[in-house]
Amino acid sequence: MNDELPEKIQRGNIWRLSIAQALAGANSVVVYATGAIVGDMLAPSPMLATLPISIFVVGMAACILPVGAITRRHGRRTAFLAGTGAGVLAGLLAMIAVIMSWFWLFCLATFFGGSYAAVVLSFRFAAADGVAPSRRARALSLVMAGGVAAGVVGPQLVTWTMDWWLPHTFAATFLVQAAVAAVSAFILLGVKLPMPTAEEIAGGRPLSMIARQPRFVAAAICGAVSYMLMNFLMTAAPLAMHHVGHSQASANLGLQWHVIAMYAPSFFTGSLITRFGAGRVATVGLALTGLSAAAGLGGVDVVHFWAMLSLLGVGWNFGFLGASALVLECHRTEEKTRVQSLNDFIIFGLMAIGSFSSGGVLSAYGWSTVLWVSFVPLALSVVMLGIAMRNGRGNPAN
Repeated sequence: MNDELPEKIQRGNIWRLSIAQALAGANSVVVYATGAIVGDMLAPSPMLATLPISIFVVGMAACILPVGAITRRHGRRTAFLAGTGAGVLAGLLAMIAVIMSWFWLFCLATFFGGSYAAVVLSFRFAAADGVAPSRRARALSLVMAGGVAAGVVGPQLVTWTMDWWLPHTFAATFLVQAAVAAVSAFILLGVKLPMPTAEEIAGGRPLSMIARQPRFVAAAICGAVSYMLMNFLMTAAPLAMHHVGHSQASANLGLQWHVIAMYAPSFFTGSLITRFGAGRVATVGLALTGLSAAAGLGGVDVVHFWAMLSLLGVGWNFGFLGASALVLECHRTEEKTRVQSLNDFIIFGLMAIGSFSSGGVLSAYGWSTVLWVSFVPLALSVVMLGIAMRNGRGNPAN
């Protein structure tokens, strides 16, 4: 059966999803740029400063499977609109929390922000729907490239708006964040994807059978470690810069280049995956993540933080997109939403661990320990990825 969409619709979907990726990416950038700082301002204890970002990750993990269920029964566009609604709510609640100095309301706001981010995760897989198998990795990476704009817009949005509503620092930032989510919803209304078939609703093979495939194990491990360490280090970096006396503007600029580095390689990552294979590209990503931690250990000047964040971004891109391309090889068409949701649930369940631990490790042991700890999961993932890929040759989706 030929389930490819017409070329014009494919291009339109990719453009709309790329723009929505850029706008929605600003949601995550605002949370990461402000979450630990606002948390430090509002929290009853310094140990809870990064809790709002951890709650953001919990929101992602908690909503991934429900988003997959909505997608399987009602289609991707319905899930997209539910997610952007959560994004609008996140911005409004965060604004109120800052004005009223309610720490726990701010945590609730970041939970809804995480719910929005859970939906945004599915944009990359939506781009591959109705596309020939040989072109799916490129479609996936082109949508992720929309995050380059988020890397520019997000930090500058914080810098431009943080002082608009004094003395309520960042209140205007969150109001603008809500407006940007509303614009994203309007753009996503034009995405044209096939509605779920009876076979997709039925779900295909048992998930336990699919999850035992060596290639799926490799994809889940690599995706989880890439995202967990990116979040672990990025969560702590702005607060670490604040602790050693660097300005908020310097932290924002470092985060801007980090997000650009996360998404800019997407313009060619798909071609690299097609040429060299998803496993090799993912392995390079893990190596670059290790190099970023080593750069951070070189010192606490602004340049060290910026170098660490930039290398971390490129490492995440190769590791995460390589892992995502592996997932596309693990399922049949009717199994896609269940398998993709399971993969992302594993990734962000583990990512929550890294996010919860980063603030405590930074507060108790310092920035250098945060960097040294990251080498442990990296080493384990490289070994397990090599074993899984060596035992996982062939086409497991058959």
